Amino acid sequence: MNDSHKGKAVYVGATAVSSPFSYRYATTEDQLHSAMSSPFLYNYAATEDQLQANPTILAIFFFEKDLLPGTKMNFHFIKSSNKATFSPQSEHQIIFSSKNLSDILNHFSVKPGSLEAQIIKNTIERREAPAIKGEEKYCATSLESMADFSISKMGKQVQAISTEVEKENQKQEYTVGVGVEKMAGDESVVCHKQNYPYAVFYCHVTQNTTAYMVPLVGADGTTAKAVAVCHIDTSEWNPKHLAFQVLKVKPGTVPICHILPQDHIIRVPKGISA
Repeated sequence: MNDSHKGKAVYVGATAVSSPFSYRYATTEDQLHSAMSSPFLYNYAATEDQLQANPTILAIFFFEKDLLPGTKMNFHFIKSSNKATFSPQSEHQIIFSSKNLSDILNHFSVKPGSLEAQIIKNTIERREAPAIKGEEKYCATSLESMADFSISKMGKQVQAISTEVEKENQKQEYTVGVGVEKMAGDESVVCHKQNYPYAVFYCHVTQNTTAYMVPLVGADGTTAKAVAVCHIDTSEWNPKHLAFQVLKVKPGTVPICHILPQDHIIRVPKGISA
């Protein structure tokens, strides 16, 4: 059991300027600060000074072996402030491109150079960035396109699951309960809600991943069923990825796990692994 997460907070929500679920990129200092201190910055490589300045991010990642009954970690489950809904698919197809950034900002009455403009720019750039080896990615702008992408990659015998929390609460210690369930299969489609005026989900299918449903009980009695995703093969991730600095490991050496925020969705094969 690894107790290195005691006393550190995991903020489970989606308010970052930059997606934490892109493994290719290292961060710049300006990018890290512009991301509103979100801990879900998988595409960033924080310096030691940055880690010390924001200790809450230290507990974002954990090892697969930590998913044992009795393990204690601090979480802060929050509802996302991103309430954007899906827009007509045809409209996204026309304007959702970095070549049309000026038109997009004008369309949404967003001032160039503003924080909102940077959020939109970053979301679009992630959509257009190449996938890492072994990953297939897609930007879904409708429920139909999200489902179609999942079916095209995994077939129809899948189930969609997400993190469920009894109630929003303050940061507190949670204990992993009895009954951690390992979902079937070693491939999944995960869709992460992005920050954009309309609902946009960054979806990617990766092999060599394992999903778990993890029962948690908070110090105040609050219960949660959290989705944990463990990446078995991280050899293609950026060597300066935040996870490697936090866990003090090298790419491709051990599985690395994280909890999915409440408004993110994972599709896995139906059933529970024996």
